[in-house]
Amino acid sequence: MKSFSVSEVMDSFGVNKFTWKIFFFLGMAMVFDGYDYMIVSYTMPQIAQEWALNAVQKGSLSSWSLLGLVLGGTISGIISDKFGRKKTLMYSIFAYSLLTIPIYFSHSFMAFAFFRIVAGIGLGACIPVVTTVFSESTPTNRRAVFITFGMAWMIVGWVLAGLLATALVPKVGWRICYLIGGFPMLYSIFLYFRMHESAYWFANKGRKEEAVKELKYIEEIAKGKCTDWDPQALIVPERPKQAGVGALFSKEYRSATAGVWIMYFSGCFIVYGINAWLPSLMLEKGLKLTSAYGLAVAQNAAAVIANCSTGFVAEAIGRKKNLLFSFVVSAVAIIIMANIGSSFAAILAANIFLGFAVNYAITAVQPLMAESYPTEFRNTGVSWCQAFGRFGGAAAPIVAGIIVGLNLGYSMSFMFYVIPAVIGALASILFVKKETKGKSLDELASEQTQSI
Repeated sequence: MKSFSVSEVMDSFGVNKFTWKIFFFLGMAMVFDGYDYMIVSYTMPQIAQEWALNAVQKGSLSSWSLLGLVLGGTISGIISDKFGRKKTLMYSIFAYSLLTIPIYFSHSFMAFAFFRIVAGIGLGACIPVVTTVFSESTPTNRRAVFITFGMAWMIVGWVLAGLLATALVPKVGWRICYLIGGFPMLYSIFLYFRMHESAYWFANKGRKEEAVKELKYIEEIAKGKCTDWDPQALIVPERPKQAGVGALFSKEYRSATAGVWIMYFSGCFIVYGINAWLPSLMLEKGLKLTSAYGLAVAQNAAAVIANCSTGFVAEAIGRKKNLLFSFVVSAVAIIIMANIGSSFAAILAANIFLGFAVNYAITAVQPLMAESYPTEFRNTGVSWCQAFGRFGGAAAPIVAGIIVGLNLGYSMSFMFYVIPAVIGALASILFVKKETKGKSLDELASEQTQSI
């Protein structure tokens, strides 16, 4: 049998039943992740009122889980690259759902902060693994599409959080929302029995027989047959001289690392800051609670559309052009929202455009994260980038709280988000050196090794 690579085999299958199976498996994981994170924003006003929190404390309610996300991100990539994608995903879901339940019984700001941090570790471990598995489970010409579609599932979780909070909080209070957050424990058990490990990961570890076994499993689902692939004919890209966290900052990868880190930090600052404070800012503008929640839900619904579309554009025009376009449009959307009048129809339209633009930008970074690094430390690269981005997400609600506390008005509460949008646009110009559109993961890995 002639030699072959994992990428060649995966690409030969195209988009198939296995692709969609992984899409829904990972998608549901992201729905639960999105719900568990975003439910804080929808319960923030009630928690702040019950515990008499000031503006900075109120803003920090969303930041505690992001601190856990940073810690979870920094360790999950290393764990996933060493022990596998499946185990890391399964245990992270189990951890964050289990540690969300005690918030139902919390009666102090400190207890809430503690459990959000430890639950955030699991949340932070889940997201980068999903991005990595999508990149390793889809054909080259649709890789960006499925990675960004995967992020859309998380926004579905945000919308679900808003819908449940709108229905439940006025009637039974905010605590029940966190009890519901424990449900994903059952899903982690389901994944234990139904999900398989990545063929790329097996091949990279020198476990060619298991890699071929996974390829046969995929082919059986995709085509209803099994080719007798010879494990000894499997070609694996040459291993880089350096791997792990240190490799992210090596001469060969530091530009890519700087680019994706700065862009994702900027995107997280915008998205998490706006989402954390939007209901409260709308209440300040004079809207009713249900209307404020409705705007947040509408914004997140627009984000789903954004996440589904950005991958298609990235495949059409390339990653770099798509990123520059996305951050410029985000700046425009922020300016419009900051200067909108009091008409609810105008606010709704501006809010939908804002939700589309800023989520389009942050999701446009996702494909480049996975494509910038070889399999040896791909998830380390993705998770450390996302962990760094969470610093932006963690800082934004607190910074917004400080600005709100200065009583500078509604407009200034939005305008300062233009700064990270401009920084993100500049990073796409200065640091994205290589276009990854249309290149397989094995091809990218070979190029990276040859350049060393």
